[in-house]
Amino acid sequence: MTALADLAADLASANFTVDALAALWGADAASALDRGHRVPALRSIASTTPLSTLARVFVLGMPAPAADVDAALPTLGLSGAVRLGLVSAEGIPLVDLRPYSFVDERGIVNWWIVSDLGELALGTAIPENHVLGVGGASITLSGLMITQPVARALDLGTGCGIQALHAARHAEQVIATDISARALELAAMTAELNGITTIEFRRGNLFEPVAGERFGHIVSNPPFVITPRGLDNMPAYDYRDGGMVGDGIVEFVVKNVEAMLIPGGVAQLLGNWEYGAGDGLARVEQWVRFTGLDAWVIERERQTVEQYAETWIRDGGTLPGPEFDRLYAAWLDDFETRGVTGVGFGYITLRRPVTGGPTLRRFERLDTPLGDSLGTHIAELLAAHDWLQSVDDAAFARATLTVAPDVTEQRHYWPGDEHPTVMDLRQGSGFSRTAPLGTALAAVVGACDGTLTVGAICGAVAQLLEVDETELTAEVIPPLRELVLTGFL
Repeated sequence: MTALADLAADLASANFTVDALAALWGADAASALDRGHRVPALRSIASTTPLSTLARVFVLGMPAPAADVDAALPTLGLSGAVRLGLVSAEGIPLVDLRPYSFVDERGIVNWWIVSDLGELALGTAIPENHVLGVGGASITLSGLMITQPVARALDLGTGCGIQALHAARHAEQVIATDISARALELAAMTAELNGITTIEFRRGNLFEPVAGERFGHIVSNPPFVITPRGLDNMPAYDYRDGGMVGDGIVEFVVKNVEAMLIPGGVAQLLGNWEYGAGDGLARVEQWVRFTGLDAWVIERERQTVEQYAETWIRDGGTLPGPEFDRLYAAWLDDFETRGVTGVGFGYITLRRPVTGGPTLRRFERLDTPLGDSLGTHIAELLAAHDWLQSVDDAAFARATLTVAPDVTEQRHYWPGDEHPTVMDLRQGSGFSRTAPLGTALAAVVGACDGTLTVGAICGAVAQLLEVDETELTAEVIPPLRELVLTGFL
């Protein structure tokens, strides 16, 4: 066995899992840890066991007696952990190593993820070559990931490797790139630790390491943070700063990813885009316009320049004070100079058509709570779009539709009124959309149980409402198409 296989055996033997840690220190301490406070979790560790020692060292980032670390890793041993660069000979942690768990259509998965020690463990601002572990953005992207099987996938800017690991669940081969040698080192360690052998790691900037190659799926959580350029003593973190002005790195990926996709291939990435004289989403639309790609872009959040600067200065571990103020002023100066008034954040899905030109260009804002299985949901929406493109209104009227199982109808009445004043359809999963209903549309949707065709339902509803069937059908087919496209039907 290799040293990493020995480590995996020891972690498994200690039951070093998400559930075990949750039971070890309880929900309240776990919540405090999520907020960046480890004292409650530390106080919850009542005894020295292999699990508690591993939790103390690798999750809380605190030293433990060398003998305890040796006992917690009986196969690898303290000496083996030192050789791997996990701890010092005195039991001081050198990396963050923690369990990660999720459920997908293939089952329950438990992994261990290696990254650099964070601000809490270091007690200082993080260094510029810091390799970030699994955070909110990486969880978001992995949840959005379409999991249809492909021969080759690309993780552009792999960081700790979490997206590459997810992609390896549905791709025969994954290429993971990064400009950071440290990131590639830790990502390769993570892959080997979890027994994943189908990932190849390559160092280089953006698409340079895969020039001339093609992929069925590309995922990227790129270093999209907008950072002032050309200033002295301005931290530039490998994991978030792409080295371009403003939102240039997201623009570059959008404009250049087409050449890296096979026909039918899909690219999914997170990104920021700037607001100024024009609309931020319209800015993304301009990036896409001169490509041959289908595009579905969703903006999830928009921040003022003040909120944006505060978020990312604090993200680097800089506490309020003179240095924070210096960086804050630099950020605001940069935005003011370039006429930026706000920053949007969201998800970009791009697809190279199998044949012909693009048929899907959708740019929207959604701030509703996210449901589960978003990757599956996005794949279904793309398939729905393709079907809608293949049928005209006459063929659509001959189709049978069913209401999706997560969809409910909500009605609001004025007190004492017999008829509702507002009717909505609501999704319980996916993007948790809400769609307004008129009387005719509500009646048609209510009858969509897969038994009658759309045309037959429209005829029956027209007769019930005593209106012209042709006019009613023409009225409801466009919103019915939208309900199919967005997953209500």
